[in-house]
Amino acid sequence: MPDTPPSLSPQDALLAVMIAVSASDENMRTAELVAIQRTVNHMPVFANYDADRMRVVAQTVFDLFEEEDGLEALFGLIRDALPERLNETAYALACDVATADGSLREVELRMLEEVREELNIDRLHAAAIEWGARVRHMRP
Repeated sequence: MPDTPPSLSPQDALLAVMIAVSASDENMRTAELVAIQRTVNHMPVFANYDADRMRVVAQTVFDLFEEEDGLEALFGLIRDALPERLNETAYALACDVATADGSLREVELRMLEEVREELNIDRLHAAAIEWGARVRHMRP
């Protein structure tokens, strides 16, 4: 029986969503990692976050990805830790990470869809969030 994953803070949950989207295609690209690091360093929601937790959260995500029902367990942890008012924030951060490298792969799109459904993001709000991420990460 696997160890029980650690409980997450709201910031841990936001970070877990970003890591999960980046790792969904089994290739965490440099641009995605830079986007995650920049988000943690500069977003107000992470103002008092202990950056040393990033390694623990990342390992939790990776460990759960190895489990048969790990994605379901991961979303359970995220939903338990994340106040509903931060669900759209989580989706926006996920979209920023997914678009950071300039391309969206099919598996990343499926993961974003899963995040959208698991966090109960309104479809119209999701479209606006996706559009914002796309235009922020446009290349010349």
